[in-house]
Amino acid sequence: MIVDSHCHLDFPDFADERDALVERAAAAGVGLMVSICTRVRRFPEIAAIAEAYPSVYCSVGTHPHQADEENDVTTEELVRLAAHPKCVAIGEAGLDYFYDHAPRVEQAEGLRRHIAAARITQLPLVIHSRDADDDMIAILEDEMGKGAFPALLHCFSSGRTLMERAVAIGLYVSFSGILTFKRSEEIREIARDVPMDRLLVETDAPYLAPLPWRGKRNEPAYVAHTCKVLAEVKGVPVEEMARVTTDNFFRLFAKVPREALQP
Repeated sequence: MIVDSHCHLDFPDFADERDALVERAAAAGVGLMVSICTRVRRFPEIAAIAEAYPSVYCSVGTHPHQADEENDVTTEELVRLAAHPKCVAIGEAGLDYFYDHAPRVEQAEGLRRHIAAARITQLPLVIHSRDADDDMIAILEDEMGKGAFPALLHCFSSGRTLMERAVAIGLYVSFSGILTFKRSEEIREIARDVPMDRLLVETDAPYLAPLPWRGKRNEPAYVAHTCKVLAEVKGVPVEEMARVTTDNFFRLFAKVPREALQP
C-alpha cells in the first residue's frame, strides 16, 4: 500500500466525485491520503472531508500565496485547530518567490508562526518552497536552533543545497509527479541522494500529474506511478519503495494510526 502524503481534496476540481476518487485511489493501492490546507479559514470544510472518509486525513495552515490574507492567524489558533482528531500536520506554509503573490516579509512571518505551531504540537510542518532556497535555509536553521520540530519539504523542485541542509537538520523530502517529467533529470539526481529513511511521495493533486498523465488533472491514484519512478531512480523494487515511503510517512506523521492504512 502507498500513501499520498499531499493532495487537495477540497479543491473544486474534485467536488462532484470525491467518492469515486477515493475508490480509484484504493484500487491503485493508495490506502491513505492527507488533504492539505491552504487557508485556515477553510479548515472546517477540509476537516469535514477528512471526517467523511476513513482513508483521508488533513492539515491546517496558510499557503504562502495567501500569507497576506491570513496574517492575523496566530500560532495559538493553529495549535487549537490542530487538535482535531483527523488533523495530522501543520501547513502548508513556506516561501514562494516564483509567483510572489504575497509580500515576502509576510510569507516569512507566516512560516515562522507555523514552525512555532509544529514545535508545540510536534505535528509535521508541510513546507512549500519555490525559488527561495537561501531564505528557506536561513529560516529553517535559525528556527531549528530554537527547538526541534518535525517537517518535510513537499513537492521538491529546489536545489541540491536546500535538500542537503534540510536533511542535515532532520527534515524529510517528498517528491511529486515532477520527478517523472522528461526534463527533471536534475531532480532525479537529487532524489538518488536523499537517504531512504527521509523519502515520501505525493501527488499535490489536482496539480502536477505524473507521466503519462502530464497536462491532465492529477488525483491520488497516480501517486503509485511516482512511487514506481522513485523506485527506479533509487534502484530498488517498487514494492520496497512503497514499504519504505509508507514507513517514513508513519514515522513523520505520527498522529496517524498505522491501522488507518486501508487495505
